[in-house]
Amino acid sequence: MTQAFRLPFQQGAAHPLAGAAVLQLVPDLEANFTAQAAIDIATALDAAGARALIACEGGRMTGELQAKGGIFVPFPSRSKNPFAMALNARRLARLIATERADIVHVHSRALAWVAYGATRMTQTPLVTSFQSGGLGANPITLRYNSILARGDAVLADSYFSAELARKLHAPSAAKIRVVPQGVDCRIFAPDTVAPARVQDMRRRWKVAPHEQIVLLMAQTSHVSAPKLLIEAARLLTRSGLTGVKFILAYDGKAGAIARAIDKAIAREGLQGIMYRVLSPDMPAAYLAASVVVVLPDGLQQPACDAAIQAQAMGTPVIAANTGAAPEIILAPPKVGESARTGFLIKPGDSAALAMAIAHVLSLGASAAGKLSSRARRHAEMHFSTEHICAETLEAYAALRCGSE
Repeated sequence: MTQAFRLPFQQGAAHPLAGAAVLQLVPDLEANFTAQAAIDIATALDAAGARALIACEGGRMTGELQAKGGIFVPFPSRSKNPFAMALNARRLARLIATERADIVHVHSRALAWVAYGATRMTQTPLVTSFQSGGLGANPITLRYNSILARGDAVLADSYFSAELARKLHAPSAAKIRVVPQGVDCRIFAPDTVAPARVQDMRRRWKVAPHEQIVLLMAQTSHVSAPKLLIEAARLLTRSGLTGVKFILAYDGKAGAIARAIDKAIAREGLQGIMYRVLSPDMPAAYLAASVVVVLPDGLQQPACDAAIQAQAMGTPVIAANTGAAPEIILAPPKVGESARTGFLIKPGDSAALAMAIAHVLSLGASAAGKLSSRARRHAEMHFSTEHICAETLEAYAALRCGSE
């Protein structure tokens, strides 16, 4: 279904980007967050009367882009070879000239070096998307990743990321805007999920009608979060907690880490109440869960998405109090108890996680309902795709006006 954007300038006056050409660069158009975000922006650009181009090597979402008004432009976007990247910078410069692109927006580090070179050749404004995930700690990696802080406009996904961008590249400080990641609140909304989808999810997970679900959004590339939940589950079960299933929803990449997780579950005697499943129908999974746990350091991708999506569904979220987490999940002491949308715990503290889970599972209907309503409003007001795309287009418009 085509996304419908209601942009402020559609009511009477033309949008400042009407007639402009915006070229986005992504690694591919496979089913991932970066591709979806770029398509959402392209949809908003088309609604504003702009030409929305995405250059990459294609992927399964190419048809969705074209159906929503975007234009696919083939481009060798995956190479990280320095010589190939230098050639691609010249190739991109020619593409910018041919398409008469007014703005270039790049969404990945390797492509950012290509885009930076090409836009300096063509004197085209460059927008970079800056995320805190995977910045690295050694000087070489930090230098490589600092390219994302060198755009003419830098869109940081959080205030935490914005501060990192300022540290990496101080001259860009005045060019940084905070534009969080978005969630489609038409898909991630309780009213859009039929009861049969939730019932099917519980049946597939072998959860009895009376049992509650603790859902961990896990990556098999990271073992710390599953092990922390395993330890918390051990503490809870030994304290007498019953009637709960612990589900690890993972990305499907079986390997040594996945096998290690299974062995850890068996070692703690948690078979039958904790197990891994392939990442499911996520809206239905969030609605089926009593609590969602997202624990990677700094709430990096894709856990950040899960924290926003779960709140949009009204499901209580528990996350480590680090990185951008306090911006995504509102909790004391940043806000009063009456404004809480989720729960933040000390990173790596299994006892704190166990206590938080026990607290959420014991919430009464009234308290749970109020928490759910606040979480949904928070997600809709600050993280909806419509809101995020409007913020992004505003950044484009300011950059275009400043370059004229």
